[in-house]
Amino acid sequence: MRMGLAATALALVVAGAWPAPASAQQDAFQDRLGGPLPSPSITSPTLPPAMPPAEPEAQLSLSALLAGPGVPLREGLAWRIYEDRGDGTRPGIVARSGEAEPRFTLAPGTYVATVTYGFASASKRIVMGGQPTTDTLRVAAGALKLSGAVGDQKIAPAQVTFTVFVPVGTNSEGRLVRSGIKTGETLRLPEGTYHVVSTYGESNAIQRADLRVENGKVTEATLNHRAATVTLKLVAAPGAEAYAGTAFSVLTPGGDTIREAIGAFPQVTLAEGDYVLIARHDGQVYTREFKVESGLDRDIEVVAKAG
Repeated sequence: MRMGLAATALALVVAGAWPAPASAQQDAFQDRLGGPLPSPSITSPTLPPAMPPAEPEAQLSLSALLAGPGVPLREGLAWRIYEDRGDGTRPGIVARSGEAEPRFTLAPGTYVATVTYGFASASKRIVMGGQPTTDTLRVAAGALKLSGAVGDQKIAPAQVTFTVFVPVGTNSEGRLVRSGIKTGETLRLPEGTYHVVSTYGESNAIQRADLRVENGKVTEATLNHRAATVTLKLVAAPGAEAYAGTAFSVLTPGGDTIREAIGAFPQVTLAEGDYVLIARHDGQVYTREFKVESGLDRDIEVVAKAG
């Protein structure tokens, strides 16, 4: 009986009435395709290219020289570092220093280094690429040192001040550089011609001069005034004690007011020339004409006479 069933199953397979084993089905399918099935392949994922290592920060060392003589500048410097975006703008200060030879630690990039020496300055474009960099800026500058005198006598520093202008066209006072400059003060300036105004006292004793500043040189100049300081007094008689609380007005012969002061004996510095003095005290008004001679400091008394 068993032999009969096996024979029957074999016959069915041969006849195609019974499914063949899986291996036999695969072989038959391969025969129809004309060859074996390709083996499945696994493709590795595509990774982005590796980024190059970032360049490190590096040190920038700077120094400054005077253009022309090439003298190193050791003081009075103000350094600033700006990021350079290539569009002519400076978005902000990256670093600053007041040292003579500063050192800055900067990331890779393009920068503009500037140095200011008084009113003179210089700038330079610097590219940092992760390596220490050293550079020098040349400043085209000189200096101006001023004083005042009357004749052969120097004016005390507390009594004279100077104002410096850059001429513009025909206007000698076209652009103000600085006012309130003191005697002996060193004013650092770019090379060029400057207009200097010297004021002795607080009235009309004024002198002017055009001075040339050259690179690497200190231009020293003394402006000579023709003026004097007078002490104003209202007295009952010549040489008598002055009245306190007197109001004085100094006028030109044409009536222009030059100076006003209140006190027993105020001092006024005036340019050489003729003046009219008016003194007011206790509701009374007294006048006198007087002359100022250069270098002759003296008392100017107004005698309080009735009527």
